[in-house]
Amino acid sequence: MSSISQLQFYLARVNQARTEGEAATLNHVRERCQRSEAAWQEMADRASRADAMRAKLLREKLACSLV
Repeated sequence: MSSISQLQFYLARVNQARTEGEAATLNHVRERCQRSEAAWQEMADRASRADAMRAKLLREKLACSLV
């Protein structure tokens, strides 16, 4: 799975957990969905940071090869 599609996957799970949590009528189900949403969001944040770092390293590598 590429990093872009991985990030999209994580964000889709965030939205799914949020939607399920909003629709939940039982407190324990709502809380479980909120925990799931937070976990997926953390994974999405990490994937986003990794993408940014890869892009930065690639730009630096290209800049060095032009010198």
